[in-house]
Amino acid sequence: MGEEYKAKIFKSGNSLALRLPKALGLADGEEVVVIPHNDGSFSFWKQDQSQEILLGLYGSMSAGFMSDGRGDVDQADRDWGDDGGATAVA
Repeated sequence: MGEEYKAKIFKSGNSLALRLPKALGLADGEEVVVIPHNDGSFSFWKQDQSQEILLGLYGSMSAGFMSDGRGDVDQADRDWGDDGGATAVA
């Protein structure tokens, strides 16, 4: 892991803002992708790195990933006869 930085959250209008250290190398107005995790942590990266991040995930799963299958994938039976009036009219 790289160096650790601290950031400060503050109120800006009716929103919260996160002040990030200049040392992170972000430019004014640069867009980032922020992903919240279930444990309360966040990941973020520059918007223009999204494809690079996605491709980096390819092949990153362990060899035994899903070796026991997908688990519970049973779905409830559906009544396909009544669509509640959602049928498209041609």
